[in-house]
Amino acid sequence: MPGPGADPGTPAWLRDSSPLRGNVPAPGDTPLRGDVPPPGNVRLRSDAWLRGDDEVAMAHRVAFASAGLAVSRAGGRPVIGIANSASELNPCNLPLRALAEAVRRGVEEAGGIPAEFGTISLGEDLMKPTAMLYRNLLAIEIEEMIRANPLDGIVILANCDKSVPGAIMGAASAGIPTVVVTGGARPAAVFRGRRIGTGTALWRLWDERRAGRLGDDGWRDLEACLACGTGACNTMGTASTVALLAEALGLMMPGSSTIPAGDPRGLAAAAEAGRCAVAAVHEGRRPAAILSPAAFANAIRVLHAIGGSTNAVIHLAAIAGRAGVPLPLDDLARLGARVPVLADVQPSGDGLMQDFDAAGGLPALLKELSGLLDGSAVTVCGLTTGEIAAAAPAASGVIRPTSNPLRTDGAFAVVHGSLAPDGAIIKTSAATPGLLRHRGPALVFHGYQDMRRRVDDPALPVTADSVLVLAGCGPVGGPGMPEWGMIPIPAKLATAGVTDMVRVTDARMSGTSFGTVVLHAAPEAAIGGPLALVADGDMICLDAAAGSISLDVPGEEIARRRARWTPPVSGHLRGWPALYREHVLQAPQGCDLDFLRAPTAAHRRFVEPVVGRS
Repeated sequence: MPGPGADPGTPAWLRDSSPLRGNVPAPGDTPLRGDVPPPGNVRLRSDAWLRGDDEVAMAHRVAFASAGLAVSRAGGRPVIGIANSASELNPCNLPLRALAEAVRRGVEEAGGIPAEFGTISLGEDLMKPTAMLYRNLLAIEIEEMIRANPLDGIVILANCDKSVPGAIMGAASAGIPTVVVTGGARPAAVFRGRRIGTGTALWRLWDERRAGRLGDDGWRDLEACLACGTGACNTMGTASTVALLAEALGLMMPGSSTIPAGDPRGLAAAAEAGRCAVAAVHEGRRPAAILSPAAFANAIRVLHAIGGSTNAVIHLAAIAGRAGVPLPLDDLARLGARVPVLADVQPSGDGLMQDFDAAGGLPALLKELSGLLDGSAVTVCGLTTGEIAAAAPAASGVIRPTSNPLRTDGAFAVVHGSLAPDGAIIKTSAATPGLLRHRGPALVFHGYQDMRRRVDDPALPVTADSVLVLAGCGPVGGPGMPEWGMIPIPAKLATAGVTDMVRVTDARMSGTSFGTVVLHAAPEAAIGGPLALVADGDMICLDAAAGSISLDVPGEEIARRRARWTPPVSGHLRGWPALYREHVLQAPQGCDLDFLRAPTAAHRRFVEPVVGRS
């Protein structure tokens, strides 16, 4: 029922009683604010398959009928794909099973035809060397499933880190109306009487164990308590970050990105997403109109304000590359320079994602940031970002006011220099301030296995002033740029009380991680980037405020090393990893494959299939 004073015609997700966050009536009598318009003269893509009386159209209708889906030879009802990435190999995405049924219900209530299909499920826990290796494969799958099938719109069901951006990339390339539904964060674990966050607590307590301060019993207790349910990491890790950014870009129902896993509000949000997808088809609300320069600028500012995952920088660049929106790495620093960090959520702060949701979710954050955002950016539900912010509740709890931020100058720094000519990034909000300007001798690890083998060697020639370097772990070198960048503090230093050091790598790190880590150094070592030429003892100079990272070695010596350097030989001679290594771009270009980006309007033209006998 509508809340007090609500217009009964107001879309459910805008009513005062709504389980979502945009909890006021739509302003004025603006039409179609997410509600379902009557079918008009919209030309449906699916009509090419389903309309007509010939043998081809009949065969297509028989296929639908055989699956229990009623279609008419006259067409006219939008077919909405439900791309479901739930999998028992990925507990992060398991909440999507129940949400898929709610989406189906919403599509049917709005007069559409739901058609669910499974997708690759990209889970961080089990996929090796990294789910990032397969993000672009998911994007291809989504785009080609849309191309090959009679879909007018799509609802993406995704949750874990790479599932959300990969699916958005594919849908953006296909260009049909798209709504994203995420599964939410898992419950908080309790360890020794304290709530702990997924990922962040594990890394901290692993350091405690390596330093001899956590015994076997405590380690086993930690393992038991961390198995606390399905859903995404409940810190501001990559999954929570990209969900918030999907909402900030305008592809989700307002306020839905932070609903915890298992919360009944998630079912209501999923049903509304199904209804919204049908409305978006009728109204022509496509990704090309939503994924605008204004939307990406807003997303970058939100990324700073939430102290989000560094991985999201790569994902935003990849999505922008599909949408044809220029998004150079330096925009991360330029757009975030005046943005306060407001989310007091681990690893930059103390709270968890359940607290962020209770504090008002993204709409409340948008309200706090309204003076810094472009309110004209449109969303899939029909509202602008400015209208969503104006309708939002005031922030509270872990969403701090702009007058009392965690930081005043953004969450990230971009650095360039002789060690990273094309750039690298550092999450300053999760770093040690005293290390953001540092000069120290390099200690180089050539790959993950070398690092794991030597980092705890008591004879390791390392001091607290050393700069740990991990090379050969980028997009080509990994392959897939695994989250190996948070190099452990060497055991001999950890036992002495050292908790952070400057680290430099061409790898990524988990969004739940922390420390003074320079990430995504480009070009990477595996293709001859400067990181491949660093030797033990070389002096490395970092100045995050000045945006510089340099290798203090004479040019003549660098030239001699380059003449001796040979590219690493991969064991991947065939299959997806070989194709990936041949075509993957570097981090500033989002690690997309070179043949998937769409720099011109001609590249962005979606070529429809010939619809005939298969």
